[in-house]
Amino acid sequence: ELKSVPHRDFYNVRKVDTHIHAAACMNQKHLLKFIQTTYHTEADRVVLEKGGQKITLKQVFDNLHMDPYDLTVDSLDVHAGRQTFHRFDKFNSKYNPVGASELREIYLKTDNYIKGEYFARLIKEVAAELEESTYQFTEPRLSIYGRSASEWESLATWFIQHKVHSPNMRWMIQVPRIYDIFRSKKLIPNFAKMLENIFLPLFEATVNPQKHKSLQLFLKYVTGFDSVDDESKHSDHMFSYKSPK
Repeated sequence: ELKSVPHRDFYNVRKVDTHIHAAACMNQKHLLKFIQTTYHTEADRVVLEKGGQKITLKQVFDNLHMDPYDLTVDSLDVHAGRQTFHRFDKFNSKYNPVGASELREIYLKTDNYIKGEYFARLIKEVAAELEESTYQFTEPRLSIYGRSASEWESLATWFIQHKVHSPNMRWMIQVPRIYDIFRSKKLIPNFAKMLENIFLPLFEATVNPQKHKSLQLFLKYVTGFDSVDDESKHSDHMFSYKSPK
């Protein structure tokens, strides 16, 4: 594009970030400001349910013994650095605002008590900034784990209900390779069931889109799939001298 169009430079050429987790698509300052804004305007809103008990946003911060207005970019500690993304298998444990899994549950999840509303609002704010800049695009990643066949429908419903789509965003689906964890916890009976949970809903939505309208519409914004694990591991050669010629 730089060569074919005159008066193009790095600023006004289209740039696409192709490797970014949706939960890390905003910068730390943006996330901090959003947390403080929601606390200021919706402190008494029920945002979490634990052990049958409903908890408001104010109670969450009280239980964590912290004041959102005392938080800083450094104390938020959500550095989306190289190590975080090399270890996709450890992403959930590393990427927690101020080390609190409750805040990740409230602000960075699609399937929580508030049905992913805060997460959707955050992404839409990022999308609005991208649209304003004109030349910046991104391809955020959302996870499908294969624990249940309903994951696709749940994700698609969140996407459509909150209108998360943007002309400056297309979506990647990443499948973490954590079958061993699911198997050890007896969450799924075998690997075939995990594959079925990942792919069968897609085939059903393709064959019969009228029965799966949300998923069929969501898939129009999905550009690809990726299987992720510990990216820092050395990959062994697939072939050796013993392999048949």
